[in-house]
Amino acid sequence: MEKQEEKEVRPFHLVFVHGAMHGAWCWYKVRSHLESLGHKVSCLDLKSSGIDLSDPNTISSFEEYNKPLSDFMSNLKDDEKVILVGHSLGGLSLTHSIQEFGNKIHVAVYICAAMLPLDIPMDVWEKGSALGVDKPPTSLILKKELQLDLLYHLCPVEDLTLASMLLRPFPATTLKGVRFYGGGDMDKVKRVFIKTMHDRMFRPEVQDQVIQIWPPSKVLDIESNHSPFFSAPTQLINLLLEAMAHE
Repeated sequence: MEKQEEKEVRPFHLVFVHGAMHGAWCWYKVRSHLESLGHKVSCLDLKSSGIDLSDPNTISSFEEYNKPLSDFMSNLKDDEKVILVGHSLGGLSLTHSIQEFGNKIHVAVYICAAMLPLDIPMDVWEKGSALGVDKPPTSLILKKELQLDLLYHLCPVEDLTLASMLLRPFPATTLKGVRFYGGGDMDKVKRVFIKTMHDRMFRPEVQDQVIQIWPPSKVLDIESNHSPFFSAPTQLINLLLEAMAHE
């Protein structure tokens, strides 16, 4: 990785939330460099993700899937504010935290992330059907032959190999049964959206639509695919530093 650009920012506590199929492991490059700059970093596994061995087919609600983040936010001191960072579908977890714990969030940073529920194409997923093939799917994982093209086409080969070993199905309940409403108190939390300009999974024009529906206070661009924590970690870190300083 190239030398980190120096920026004068005070130390913050950053909390990272992964997207679908991923886990805390995907932030390993970003975490190590932010910690070397003096920041405190927490990377969470949501239910059935990463090293949490819960069966995604048994998770019946978004609240259950999101409980690790909700518990983490609940246990923060009343006077502690964090930088909350979410990737892809992890953005729903950020919005839930804004709704429930807005007084504990300094800035919420959405990395090519869903700020509100949205429809996704279902033909790219392998579906788990614990309730029967005639019932809605209970878990989803991107078809293996699409993972390189949609998620990792600009990533180093070693990160593709790592992901191929660690990706796990995620609960289909993540995509349903959760409702958020912008405006009011939710707009009191500053939101920064990082738009991935070479994204094949969450195309830039679709990101623009999401941004228009609930405009954040700042939009930043990154020359990256859907996985900037692998393909452009230094750019991503610099944008996170910019987001931290956003007032």
